[in-house]
Amino acid sequence: MDSVSMKAVMYHYVRPFDAAFPHFKNLHIDDFEKQLDFFEKEFGFVKKLDFLHSLKTGIPSPGVILTFDDGFKDHFRYVFPVLKRRNLWAIFYITTGVYAGENLLDVHKIHLLLGKIPSVKLFKALQENISEEMLSDKKVLAFNKATYQLQKNDDYTNLIKRTLNYYIDYGYRAQLIEALIKRFFTDSRSQLFSKFYVSKSELKQMADAGMILGSHTVNHYVMSKLSIGKQKMEIVDSFSFLESLTGELPVKTFCYPYGGFHTFTNETRKLLNDQEVLFSFNVEEQDICSEYLNSNRQALPRFDCNQFPYGGCRT
Repeated sequence: MDSVSMKAVMYHYVRPFDAAFPHFKNLHIDDFEKQLDFFEKEFGFVKKLDFLHSLKTGIPSPGVILTFDDGFKDHFRYVFPVLKRRNLWAIFYITTGVYAGENLLDVHKIHLLLGKIPSVKLFKALQENISEEMLSDKKVLAFNKATYQLQKNDDYTNLIKRTLNYYIDYGYRAQLIEALIKRFFTDSRSQLFSKFYVSKSELKQMADAGMILGSHTVNHYVMSKLSIGKQKMEIVDSFSFLESLTGELPVKTFCYPYGGFHTFTNETRKLLNDQEVLFSFNVEEQDICSEYLNSNRQALPRFDCNQFPYGGCRT
């Protein structure tokens, strides 16, 4: 058993409270700073070169690795300045498809809806627009039992997220979610987009400052729901976008949308190896040990930030 502790920690939204979205599930920026203080005191942070060296040797380096998913504007506006001030690095996993049509991903439209509308009201609106024939994956046992176990959601929120992220056939999903957005929001597509995601020029600034940019697919689909051909497209096209933005990627890394072993397959891992991806992150409450570094590098474990002090949502 390894004598040192190397932990990867996952973040999504990090922002101050916004009265326009009273139900939004985010980590407050002040709590983020408190958590960084806690990590510094208890574990320290893994230096980037030490982490890359661990990938070569298979021997973990002590400390915390910070990772941020989805490429939110939060990460440039609030997180990036904190990291620079503290002389820290991080990995930012980008869902690249948003930049082609400048439109929010369906998963993020769900977050906005849940952040603005009480979950009971949103669930009733969903019931008015959905039918049983749309729910092709409702009986997949893993989607019922293994999803949202680490999140502290009310029952209506969990049901909405499982329905729209897992149960529904992708052929119906986009139209249904867009109908809910039009019902509850007056902002245009471009207004929502510019407020929500890091811009391409901001991504370049972050990469130039030493942050690592990784792939979080093109469309943020559950990879295990896709054919092998579509999985390959999600991987290859996302890396092509990042390379066109920054030039040659110094580190080629991937992160599974949603996370958990139910969200990808052995074929997914083979595709990542074929594309010479150095490592990928899953979601699993474990330290990164030698066994993972040596034989399971395409499913490195990550903790959710809410597993540590100061990491929970204030709402």
